[in-house]
Amino acid sequence: MLEHGGRLRSAARYYGIPLGDWLDLSTGIAPEPWSVPRMSSDAWARLPEEDDGLAEAACACYGAAQALPVAGSQAAIQALPALFAAGRVGVLAPSYAEHAQAWRRAGHQLLHLAAGDIEARLDELDMLVLANPNNPTGERFEPSRLLDWQARLARRGGCLLVDEAFMDCTPEYSLAAHSQRPGLVVLRSFGKFFGLAGVRLGFVLAEAGLLARLHERLGPWTVSGPARALGLQALGPAGGAARERRAGQLRAAGKRLAALLDAHGLAPDGGTALFQWVRMPDAMQLHDFLARQGILVRLFETPASLRFGLPADESGWQRLARALADPARPGRRGLAREWVGTIADESASREFP
Repeated sequence: MLEHGGRLRSAARYYGIPLGDWLDLSTGIAPEPWSVPRMSSDAWARLPEEDDGLAEAACACYGAAQALPVAGSQAAIQALPALFAAGRVGVLAPSYAEHAQAWRRAGHQLLHLAAGDIEARLDELDMLVLANPNNPTGERFEPSRLLDWQARLARRGGCLLVDEAFMDCTPEYSLAAHSQRPGLVVLRSFGKFFGLAGVRLGFVLAEAGLLARLHERLGPWTVSGPARALGLQALGPAGGAARERRAGQLRAAGKRLAALLDAHGLAPDGGTALFQWVRMPDAMQLHDFLARQGILVRLFETPASLRFGLPADESGWQRLARALADPARPGRRGLAREWVGTIADESASREFP
């Protein structure tokens, strides 16, 4: 399996810093979780029922015609490639590495593409897979451009898959309203925006036939009763004003993080409301320097870069600012590399063993 951010226990063991003393900025998850409501005991005691209105709530919230709830968008990422005949799949790189791994495992031929190469190579592809906004670069694709690519693919029986895991704060870029088109699949994540990654909830937006095939492959009860109840509360009309406030607060926090990094000579090369991405040749050294102070950020090797998530409170902001202002901050040289795990995918990060 590929490595991901949030491996706080591994970092605590390696650096000898107690778990509770860390500032974890390694994930792109909203640092303040959505308030979890009291739930009926039925949510825990009964098998989940799929006609509870969760799919409809997601459709209304995202502006989609059809939606299939899944146990986090990762479940869909792993299952979808098996629904398509083996073909030539273009995958944006660098990007979320699970996409490439899933399509490769299912027997598809992969072509890693930089964003600027997609237009010229599109007619070679049966499938194009990308994230919008992209993770970790934060790059955004205009809906008109994506719809043009989707139409070109669909005319040849191809498909566009867009992972919108970080879309909630920039809904004007979403293709959710077009997701009923044949040859278009849109993924939405619940846990990142709502700060509830442990709930494991996401949605696939697509035409009804494909959703039915995916549902059949995933089987029954893929989303737990408590997750469904929480999703209904958060995505429903009663939560609309709170969602708007949260989006505004996260956008402001993302700008604050970008300004903080810039003020310390680490101007971001991209980002979203939930993270900022910095390319730098000594990314590994800075990652190690921060970790030795109990601050965990996400390290990527290709290209050498760091992704910074949002601190949860003012003390976290000040702690990060002090670490960045430390005169001993890298470039230090000669750091040991033995703890860096090897990952084959070229767009994957390197993390703890």
